Amino acid sequence: MFYHFFKWLTEEGFSFPGSNLWKFTTFRVLLAMLLSLVITTVYGKKLINFLRTKQLGESVRDLGLAGEQQKKGTPTMGGIIIILAIVIPTLLFANLDKVYVRLMLLCTVWLGAIGFIDDYLKIRSKRKAQALGAEYKKKDSDGLAGRFKIFGQVMLGIIVGATLYFNQSVVVKREYNKIQVLGPKEKQTDAKLDTVVIDGKIHEYVSVKTPITTIPFVKSHEFNYAKLLPESWRDYTYILYIIIVIFMVTAVSNGANITDGLDGLATGVSAVIGICLGIFAYVSGNIKFAEYLNIMYIPNLSELSIFIAAFVGACIGFLWYNAYPAQVFMGDTGSLALGGIIAALAVIVRKELLIPFFCFVFLVENLSVVIQVTYFKYTKRKYGEGRRVFLMSPLHHHYQKKGYHESKIAVRFWIVTILSVVVAIVTLKLR
Repeated sequence: MFYHFFKWLTEEGFSFPGSNLWKFTTFRVLLAMLLSLVITTVYGKKLINFLRTKQLGESVRDLGLAGEQQKKGTPTMGGIIIILAIVIPTLLFANLDKVYVRLMLLCTVWLGAIGFIDDYLKIRSKRKAQALGAEYKKKDSDGLAGRFKIFGQVMLGIIVGATLYFNQSVVVKREYNKIQVLGPKEKQTDAKLDTVVIDGKIHEYVSVKTPITTIPFVKSHEFNYAKLLPESWRDYTYILYIIIVIFMVTAVSNGANITDGLDGLATGVSAVIGICLGIFAYVSGNIKFAEYLNIMYIPNLSELSIFIAAFVGACIGFLWYNAYPAQVFMGDTGSLALGGIIAALAVIVRKELLIPFFCFVFLVENLSVVIQVTYFKYTKRKYGEGRRVFLMSPLHHHYQKKGYHESKIAVRFWIVTILSVVVAIVTLKLR
């Protein structure tokens, strides 16, 4: 809003000291991060007190884990703080005409709403159980049914995938003299050439509409999704692309949700991943860095850095209250939104195949649950008694069972994420 206001003032001929600063993305990035930190740290405390007053506390299952009973009654639904700290700075400082910004705002609110409904139903079920006693607990639905969560994630994946595939503003820039034969499903969107001087050399770029992504550690590092289909089916590449986006959004969103089991774990991991995605967006949206690194240049990503700055600031600020011992939990309101945001950003910057690297912790947490459940069912069917690979899943509970303090587990998972992020960033140059 401020961006559009100051742009209008400039166009109308009004000028005053500092008004030109609003043209610079870096200035608005700093403002977005600062405001998100203020919202989470200052106004976050007021929201925590409100949640505590309304007795919107966490109900803790008895899993035999150290310190779990001390968490009982801790305010949940703190993800509202994160969502506000992302949405408000983005609305104030970003150019809302850009499709990427609007799409990320939709992702944030959409998954935040699904998580909010889930948290609300859990709290309502808890209150009814307390009022009606053990008889009601047997009928307790305990939140939003899993199929409705998946349905919401799938619908969002369809919206994200269809927008990125069909919207004419979503293009990559290719150097004109390097284009010989356009690949499958690639088409030049216009004949206009953008001339850029880089290190004294003239480069001419043309906009191309293409469903491509980045392959890590491969010299010819671009991959066109249309190549996965027979030539006669390539008119339906959009279906394949949307299915892939749906899978990414659902998997990463659920991965963040599963990881949110210890104080500060999911928040810290998400903050580190957000910084990684911010770097990807910056180098891919800067024509000089894209040329130097020999990666695809994606125009209009600069405004996305304002959203990412707000995202990182919201995660770091939320850690002020979510670090051990947590004064508030984000609940599904926050965890589903964080995972969905990360997945959508990865797809937008064409780095979705790097998700196993920078989302390594989410991936391992997801796999630990799948392995545990699968092996238990297999051994129960074969031996009549279920056996376990881990002491408990997800993986962070396995280490709790082994006697590690949860703050140590969280910090070590942060370190693992930093290392995996470094590997992901290295793939930009190491091929």
